[in-house]
Amino acid sequence: MSDTETTATLAEWELAEVEKANASGLVPVVFVHGLWLLSSSWQKWRDLFEDNGFATLAPGWPDDPATVAEAREHPETFAHKMVQQVTDHYLAAIAMLSKRPVVIGHSFGGLIAQKIAGEGVAAATVSIDNAPFKGVLPLPLSALKSAAPVLGNPTNAGKGVALTFEQFKYGWANNLDEAEARELFETYHVPAAGAPLFQAATANFNPFGGETKVDSKNPDRGPLLIIAGEKDNTVPTAITNASYKIQAKNPGITVETTIPGRGHSLTIDNGWREVADEALAFVQEHAAS
Repeated sequence: MSDTETTATLAEWELAEVEKANASGLVPVVFVHGLWLLSSSWQKWRDLFEDNGFATLAPGWPDDPATVAEAREHPETFAHKMVQQVTDHYLAAIAMLSKRPVVIGHSFGGLIAQKIAGEGVAAATVSIDNAPFKGVLPLPLSALKSAAPVLGNPTNAGKGVALTFEQFKYGWANNLDEAEARELFETYHVPAAGAPLFQAATANFNPFGGETKVDSKNPDRGPLLIIAGEKDNTVPTAITNASYKIQAKNPGITVETTIPGRGHSLTIDNGWREVADEALAFVQEHAAS
């Protein structure tokens, strides 16, 4: 990809974040969000990492709406977004950075973070409650139930799909009280592309691996921390543990940790700081300079 092509894939605000990170001279941290969120969901994490001497950027998925309100008004903007397309968008931003970045992702962002690590371009990677990649075999019933609002209708593969509050409560906020669950739903929830869920669901039936394939063997993968939420219904610990067992064969440092009592909302709910501190400590040990 040429420099012109790289620039063309990024929005003006994303280019500005890259330029600001480069101008700082600090180690950059790239945050990757998953389905049903926008990049603005990382703001508290960004503030924490910047307070600790890092530059941060949080590109969106290609053509993400600017705000939660806009996203809810135009669910069609999420249609047809595919895992490799999104990965390439983040790789385009990373290619413009003057220093190798730390990459931190949640859910499908956690899968994409591991794909980016497999490209050998990350100084360190933190993958939180990652969606399953090719070779991850466990498929617990709670994960199937959480994905059912999308996978239950094949036409959703080409749509942007919103969750009802009840679906959000089960998949994301099952460990929270009703008041906080509703607050998170109103503050953060947006429609999501259906396609990535279908890609993940069929990956192990694709002899070529499909777009959720991760290069876990690349010796340049770098240090990797996989964080799991003990009570996550969407990505149960069986999935994150299977991911760890595959990645642990890499010659690089691979660490797995489980946060007790936490669900899929662990990056945005009242306990976000506990998770962020785990990530920050790993990054400070393995990527700070």
